[in-house]
Amino acid sequence: MSIQLLTKQVFDERFPDNAGAHNSIFRGKHLGDSLTSAQQTAISSGTFEDLYIGDYWTIGGINYRIAAFNYYRNTGDTLVPGNHVTIVPDESFYNHVMNDTNITDGGYTGSKMYTEGLNSARTIVQNAFGSHLLTIRRYLSNAVTGGESTGGAWFDSDIELMNEIMVYGARVNGSAVRGLFDIGTEKSQLPLFALNPQSINTRYHYWLRDVHSAAHFAYADSLGFAYSLGASGSSGVRPAFSIS
Repeated sequence: MSIQLLTKQVFDERFPDNAGAHNSIFRGKHLGDSLTSAQQTAISSGTFEDLYIGDYWTIGGINYRIAAFNYYRNTGDTLVPGNHVTIVPDESFYNHVMNDTNITDGGYTGSKMYTEGLNSARTIVQNAFGSHLLTIRRYLSNAVTGGESTGGAWFDSDIELMNEIMVYGARVNGSAVRGLFDIGTEKSQLPLFALNPQSINTRYHYWLRDVHSAAHFAYADSLGFAYSLGASGSSGVRPAFSIS
């Protein structure tokens, strides 16, 4: 048996093709300019064969990077169906405000970002992945009192801004101590950012959806700070979404 075949055998024994194993390995391989039928089969079957964290497709000049496998499994008031891959673009699609003035009333789902600002991003993603874009149930904030998120509800969701937990693995600038309404079911750091922290720091600033105060939302600063910004500031739209 050749050394190459022996090495593959040992690797396959230690790292079987499943979500848990593939969530633990950062590779960063270019996967092509479209989702292939073989890749689709690997996702739908749950083996995720030859797909690893950090691998990416380049579509329309945008790098779409694998951030997690089956991140939403067993979550939601209606369970997320099937196997899936969660994706984050390397950079923001464009800049947009959270609100026209420095207010956070209505939380994330009450913001202009949620009602209007994500529309162009949704079109970009739909053009890239078509019917593979997965709609799931996410718990998102819809009320703010005293500068803290105080209410939330389940929403049908395809693409959304990330929260601080997904990016940093911890609460930094979110206002509420418990953070239920800003965090929802997205309560663990995406493996992409855990295994390769430089993916957090893009040299571009981008919004996160956590309410910081009556005037600010959280955001990731271009210099690498975990920071907050007045809601009327223009910052990057770097959403997360899943495909199946």
